[in-house]
Amino acid sequence: MSSAIIVIPCYNEEKRLEVLQFRKYVLQNPQHSFLFVNDGSSDRTALILDDLKDSNPDRFDVLHLTHNQGKAEAVRQGMQQALHAGVDFAGFWDADLATPLEMIPQFAAQLEQMPERSMVLGARVKLLGRQIERQQLRHYLGRIFATAASIVLQLPIYDTQCGAKLFRVNRENQCLFSTRFLTNWIFDVELLARARQLERFFDCPRLEDTVYELPLTCWKDVAGSKVKPHDFVKAFFELCSIYWRYLRPSLKLPYTQLPEHASAEETRKAA
Repeated sequence: MSSAIIVIPCYNEEKRLEVLQFRKYVLQNPQHSFLFVNDGSSDRTALILDDLKDSNPDRFDVLHLTHNQGKAEAVRQGMQQALHAGVDFAGFWDADLATPLEMIPQFAAQLEQMPERSMVLGARVKLLGRQIERQQLRHYLGRIFATAASIVLQLPIYDTQCGAKLFRVNRENQCLFSTRFLTNWIFDVELLARARQLERFFDCPRLEDTVYELPLTCWKDVAGSKVKPHDFVKAFFELCSIYWRYLRPSLKLPYTQLPEHASAEETRKAA
């Protein structure tokens, strides 16, 4: 069974963090562990996370950021650490568990069964027989944005913004998190734009061949979400900045360079 670290960005999650769910999960899946990133919380989140780590330091770790830097940077710093920890897969998950933790093995199974795939993205597709509970307004705004993102990325992707994603440890994915994001609300789209740029400048595999969208069997809106309807307006401006920075045809230089070493096996040997 493949090993994995899941990054959980946390900002003032004192009232929403389901500690018992995380403890139950690691007992049933000892090959997986969690890295919680405390993004400068002002409530008791830091204390709760430290207690959780003390209860099982082999499966729980905490990265404390001194001040609030936003979800994008919290995820990036957590993923940088996870991608260099000697595991097979690394991903990030929303702290509110809108996507249940029990879905993680299904994400891992896709990467295990399809070695050509580099990342698995959760997709909130409302189909009969699936429990996808989402506010109607957010659903329709999300569909409009997803269509715009698909056009900009030139990728037939259904859901860029689901907060459940898992990545294979390789040099391309390490590169995706190597520098700070331009955006905060839609850094998920920026990740894919960075991958498009690697494809263009370094002859990396096409996204169409390496990305797999996994339709979720269960997802629900959780009260207390920090994303508001007016944030969708900000998202469209951020989408324009992504196009200009990564995807415009006249671009001459990539945003970064590929690292020389990045496989999970090489990382383990280095450790």
